Amino acid sequence: MASGVPTDRPTAAAVEGRFARWRGRRVARVVVWAARVAGLLTVLSLVTPLLRRRLQPATWFGLPPEATLVGTAVVATLGVGLMMLATGLRRRKRRAWQLAVVACVLLIVSHVVGRHAVVPTVITLLLLVGLLLTRREFTALPDPVGRLAAVRVVVQMLLGGFVVVALLLFVRPSLLAGRPDVGDKLAQAGLSLVGVSGPVEFKALWFDDLTAAIGLTFGIAALVLGGYFLLRSAEPRPALTGEDAEGIRALLARHGRADSLGYFALRRDKAVVFSPSGKAAVGYRVVAGVALASGDPLGDLEAWPGAITEFLDVCRRYGWVPAVLGCSESGARVWAREGGLDALELGDEAVVDVTTFSLQGRSMRTVRQAVSRVRRAGYETTVRRLHDIDDDELAALRELVAQWRGGPAERGFSMALSRVADREADPEAVVVVATAEGATRGLLQFVPWGTEGLSLDLMIRDPAVPDNGLNELLIADLLAACRGLGVDRVSLNFAVFRSALERGEKIGAGPVARLWARLLRIASRWWQIDTLYRFNARFGPEWLPRFLVFDAVRDLPRIAVAAFEAEGYGGRPPTLLRLLRRT
Repeated sequence: MASGVPTDRPTAAAVEGRFARWRGRRVARVVVWAARVAGLLTVLSLVTPLLRRRLQPATWFGLPPEATLVGTAVVATLGVGLMMLATGLRRRKRRAWQLAVVACVLLIVSHVVGRHAVVPTVITLLLLVGLLLTRREFTALPDPVGRLAAVRVVVQMLLGGFVVVALLLFVRPSLLAGRPDVGDKLAQAGLSLVGVSGPVEFKALWFDDLTAAIGLTFGIAALVLGGYFLLRSAEPRPALTGEDAEGIRALLARHGRADSLGYFALRRDKAVVFSPSGKAAVGYRVVAGVALASGDPLGDLEAWPGAITEFLDVCRRYGWVPAVLGCSESGARVWAREGGLDALELGDEAVVDVTTFSLQGRSMRTVRQAVSRVRRAGYETTVRRLHDIDDDELAALRELVAQWRGGPAERGFSMALSRVADREADPEAVVVVATAEGATRGLLQFVPWGTEGLSLDLMIRDPAVPDNGLNELLIADLLAACRGLGVDRVSLNFAVFRSALERGEKIGAGPVARLWARLLRIASRWWQIDTLYRFNARFGPEWLPRFLVFDAVRDLPRIAVAAFEAEGYGGRPPTLLRLLRRT
């Protein structure tokens, strides 16, 4: 057991909570697969010739064929809807449970009335019984705006399809048989949305197919998009309140030395939950239905279980997928013990011991040469805390950083503060500035790590600077100035999959290790995995492992999308994000 990690066994409440989550996951998994099977069999019963014979027009109480076609479309829609609802049921959304019960009742009625195939009827009936018996497991709250967004999207799509088909019928009357009136054309446009033929006859078969295809496409799009907006997890606008920020600062003042990532909980796009005692907290942001925390819980180690329990309760309440980026080994053990989560080694954090660091020696030759070269080019540096810099200079630095970025895009979440040179919010932060010929050429910003440490937040320079070694100069001068700042340790960049790269380069490494290292080096063309590792290694740091904590393996793809989006490396398309924000 790592030093500082409680070795006592899980409390009775923790064991009970873990068992409840395990039971909930098992129940949800069974219900999800039952919903998928019932929906799939329902759809197959309509398209498979052997099963389709069970659905004859005469069996629908002697109704005309048109009514039977409408009934077929309704049954197909309910079957597809059940398969769509499976995603919401897996996250135990209350609204998904309600809609699934309604869909099951309607399907059972349609199966009985239409003398439908026996197997789909039995499966749907069993699903309905299972839903009713396990109703207490589906408690996740809906998105507060999901209902309005879903209705609006459905209305927009149906209205759009109706208008397009109606316009086609009105502007090309020569392709229609006879002279249908306005009411017939409007009825044809409306029925096309559900794939049913209307009262209009066509001279050209291709025109009939075109209008039917357009109408049905809009109808299916309305179903899919409406279901998505109705069942999607809440994604609140991220905002850290002043009261929450004060609570975080109080915890950092007492326990800030514990984790180099603790200060990044003060990002303004994060939310926070506190333990019942208020002695610990977990900061997080919701992205793509994933509640993404970073680093270890803040505060007293003995109060971490309470904060973890509160965080998982919030995730369960809203149907979010819990995940933690970059927690330490100690943190991963507590998350696994108290939350029943799994951990996966993600990479290593480079921490430099200021008391032993020196540019002398063979191992520092590369850094020493780079620093000397840049100094000869006329570069100078200054190392200051933000409270020692005047407002005009800070404003100029903020403007330069925005200009160098070239836009609002920013990379970093777990080890980035999302603001620069903000003296009011971060007076103890340290800025290292490089100048040449009176112009600022590069900048590093470090945030406090307790009272005696610093953690790298921002590393940026003028894109027009051709001189290699500028970042080495900035870091070397920061480390040289640390004694005057009262700092004894500095956290540099986080190297993803560092151990995998190192193992793949060793003599005697197996083919799997070499292949994995080679793939990571190829990926470094876009994400600087290998480059960042080698840059950090130049300063002879101590490598501290960092972990990804997650609930289930099947959630890893969704967590990866959320992490990439939060860190600024991709994720959901910008068009979809704008649509989600508007709704």
